[in-house]
Amino acid sequence: MEGKRRVENVQDLKLTDVINLEVLQKFQDDFAKGMGLASVTVDKDGTPVTKPSYYTKFCMEFTHATEIGDKRCAESHKRGGLEAARLGKPYVYECHAGLIDFAAPIMLEGHLLGTILGGQVLANKPIDEKYKKIAGEIGVDSNGYVDAVQHINILEKDRIEAAANVLFVVANNMSESAYHQRQLKASVETLNDSLHQISATMQELAASATNVSDNQVKLNSEIKNVDEVTSQINEVMDLIKEIADETRLLGLNAAIEAARAGEAGLGFGVVAQEIRNLSSDSKQTVSKIKEFTNRIRQYVNATVTMGGETLSTVEQQAAAIEEVTASVEELTSMTEQLNTLANSRV
Repeated sequence: MEGKRRVENVQDLKLTDVINLEVLQKFQDDFAKGMGLASVTVDKDGTPVTKPSYYTKFCMEFTHATEIGDKRCAESHKRGGLEAARLGKPYVYECHAGLIDFAAPIMLEGHLLGTILGGQVLANKPIDEKYKKIAGEIGVDSNGYVDAVQHINILEKDRIEAAANVLFVVANNMSESAYHQRQLKASVETLNDSLHQISATMQELAASATNVSDNQVKLNSEIKNVDEVTSQINEVMDLIKEIADETRLLGLNAAIEAARAGEAGLGFGVVAQEIRNLSSDSKQTVSKIKEFTNRIRQYVNATVTMGGETLSTVEQQAAAIEEVTASVEELTSMTEQLNTLANSRV
């Protein structure tokens, strides 16, 4: 069927195919602000698809300020994302800069679409010496680094895990819902195409049924004409039979007269006998022709009966086709409503 569409492969989908980024961005911003947690969403290749939400000065102005620090952050995020994807659930860990981060995978039927990276918080009060050492490793001012870490939010680890789980559940529900919506839309489009094709076929069948019905009416009319002609032939045959009978009587009378005439009537007697023979042959021929015409009338009558039954069947089929067409039109209307629902973005 022309309207049939290829089944969508989950592995070929991108995160942006199943999640409305505007909705995700707003949710991410509000969640980050409400929980005091930084966050950003990346695709399965690690490329950001949203803007960073609630990023700290410690990370933006210091850790990411140097090439070494930025590279370490990328590697740390990658390791966290891979572990979260392996586990199939949020993973909480300590980043290279000593902050608590988390990775919440966005999965669809077991396939990774992207990851929400977040955190930039502490589980305990920071130790200055630890951050001075890190500052030296990445090449930033140690005093400024230590001062910046003092402004990092401190959250209990179970709250961080709970926040990661909330992001995980919401983002995955969004992706799953959007994916099902895509499937619904594809199914509705396929169904709609099929119904249009069925409707077109029904219309063609209805037109054909009408033509068959019209042709059958014409055929019945022609058959009736044949029946009338056959009746006329029978009438002619009856007339010929009467003529043959009269001719036979004339031949008989002529034979009698020839016998009375004796020798003079011998030739006339031969002619009279031939006339009688011709009359007999004509009568037999008429009987055969009449037999044939009677058989023709029987066949014609049988054809008329069959034609009447065919016409009745065609009329029933035409009525059934009209009912099916009405049902298809109703289904088409329903698919249009489903299509409207399927096109409503989550």
